[in-house]
Amino acid sequence: MGQRMQAAGGCLIAAVGAGAGLGLWTVDFQGRFYRFEQSPDWRVLYAELPLAVLGGIAAALGLWALWTVVRRRRT
Repeated sequence: MGQRMQAAGGCLIAAVGAGAGLGLWTVDFQGRFYRFEQSPDWRVLYAELPLAVLGGIAAALGLWALWTVVRRRRT
């Protein structure tokens, strides 16, 4: 696989990971944003959202790197 294909694959995997992190973050968003019928908890947006997206990216790229290493050892 060429370097351009590897770079494109890494970018695609990062985008998929960001989407997965965002998708997992939206689960029960209303319950976390309005806790105990109080005012909105803005930490959900400015702390949890970026961490979920970055965590999804990191997990996806980690799995991609592991898959690349395993595939290279087989050949």
